[in-house]
Amino acid sequence: MRDMLLLIGRVLLAAIFIISGVTKFYALGATAGYIASKGLPAAWLLAPVAAVVEVALGLAVAIGLKTRWASLALALFTLVTIPFFHDFWNMTGADRNVNQIQAMKNLSMIGAFLILMASGPGRLSVDRA
Repeated sequence: MRDMLLLIGRVLLAAIFIISGVTKFYALGATAGYIASKGLPAAWLLAPVAAVVEVALGLAVAIGLKTRWASLALALFTLVTIPFFHDFWNMTGADRNVNQIQAMKNLSMIGAFLILMASGPGRLSVDRA
C-alpha cells in the first residue's frame, strides 16, 4: 500500500510540471514574453530552459528516477519562481489574492518534494527496480 501511494503521489505531484513544461514548448514565444514582462533578462533562453527543467525533472519524479535529486531540484525551481512570478506582496486586490494562493500552492508542492526527499520514491520506481 505504501509503495502504491508513493507512486500515485509522485505522478500527481509531477503532472503539473510535465504539463506546464510541454505547454511552454508549444508557446515558447509567449512564455518568453511573460518572463520578459517580469523583468528577467534573457527570456528567450529562460523559456526553453524552464520547459526542459519542468518536463525532464517532472518525468524523473513520476517514474522515480534519481527521485531525491529531482525532488530537490524541483523544490528549488519552484521556490525561485515565487518572488518573480507570484510576488503578491507587491500587488493589490484580486491579483494579490490569486498570487498569494499560487505562492502558497508552490510552498505546498515544495513541502511534498521535501517529504519525497525524506521518504524516497518507494519500491515502484526506477530507483528501486
